[in-house]
Amino acid sequence: MKKIIFLALINAAMISFTQNKKIETINNTNTQTMEKLAKQEIESLLINYKGTLNTSNAEKATSLYAKDGVFMPTGAPSAIGTEQIKKAYDFVFSQIQLNIEFFIEEIQVEGNMVFAVTSSKGTTLIHANGETIPEENRELFVFEKENSTWKISRYMFNKIK
Repeated sequence: MKKIIFLALINAAMISFTQNKKIETINNTNTQTMEKLAKQEIESLLINYKGTLNTSNAEKATSLYAKDGVFMPTGAPSAIGTEQIKKAYDFVFSQIQLNIEFFIEEIQVEGNMVFAVTSSKGTTLIHANGETIPEENRELFVFEKENSTWKISRYMFNKIK
């Protein structure tokens, strides 16, 4: 009788272990699927953002930010929140016209936050003198979900040259 009880307990433990492994596998698969989807959504957002820069569309650029987002351009004060971000882009686009390409180097998903490292290269037309100069930057983005949509939470860039 003790042997039967012992074997039943061993069998129950093995079934429990197997079930836990199945649940763990399902959870890992779900996490990987969610990360892949998040990366695709971020890639799409970055393509849209590049488009706003190349078309000098301050309204659209601002709409890609979270309500409490922060824009940290090289050599200028940080713009915090929708109103300041819009003013910052309006000013930037009144001064220059960008023609750049983004290169995504890394996208890292960490729960409800995503970090992206990019670089960009192209040209800048300076409106004041009509001169076109090379443009090359490296960028760091932090994204967060706002109403189930990925938004730019923090964005910082600096010139490579």
